[in-house]
Amino acid sequence: MGASVRRVAAIYDIHANLPALEAVCEEIGRAGVDAVVVGGDVLPGPMPRETLAFLRGLPVEVRFIRGNGDREVLAERRRPGASAAAVPEQFREAMRWVARELEPEDEQLLDAWPSTLMMDVEGLGPILFCHATPRSDTELFSQETPEAHLLLMLGSLDVSTLVCGHTHMQFDRLVGRVRIVNAGSVGMPCGEPGAYWLLLGPDVELRRTPYDMVKAAERIRRTAYPQAAEFAAHSVLQPPPERGMLDIIARATGREERHR
Repeated sequence: MGASVRRVAAIYDIHANLPALEAVCEEIGRAGVDAVVVGGDVLPGPMPRETLAFLRGLPVEVRFIRGNGDREVLAERRRPGASAAAVPEQFREAMRWVARELEPEDEQLLDAWPSTLMMDVEGLGPILFCHATPRSDTELFSQETPEAHLLLMLGSLDVSTLVCGHTHMQFDRLVGRVRIVNAGSVGMPCGEPGAYWLLLGPDVELRRTPYDMVKAAERIRRTAYPQAAEFAAHSVLQPPPERGMLDIIARATGREERHR
């Protein structure tokens, strides 16, 4: 695994929202991190080429893992129509557009991303980074998922900290002897508007970066992204409430968890 690093930023679920990413990276620059972990679902979204170029140009070490969105975009680029089985019909046009927008070097970059990575961070020890769970990039759980269910889902983990994303909601909870931290979403949050991420080392800090939402929405609407207006309205200006996502996860896992 190599030597430990002092401080790491974990940014997940950017979904090609470049204005949000720019704001987060400005704050990351002031935090003096040694590395950035990009935890999957850089794509799809309204500014795919620009977002990948921005990440490649960051002045610190950047390590990537693949999310289900990245995987489906790559499949669609290589074989048009390949993502149809996994992508709801209302999102397929946008997925096709993102796949066509990529350059060959973007495809090569996505293809090289692993599904998980390990990093030793001072004060925290070995951290396992995954997109959803270590065994799946689509598995769902939340801050309300019962511990017994999570212990079965995660199996035996030989780490003290697991960092994940996918559900676009931040949380920090202990499951057995493993601290599970969800980074939230930079580009498509649930809950209060903003760009969510983590600062790791020597402890865990849940971060939310505000940015100029109105200007960001204008930039997104000017793109050719097929769902630009909806993205600006419902991912930037007025994201969906956490309660709705929590209920979706409860139904998906066969449990109606109580409102808290």
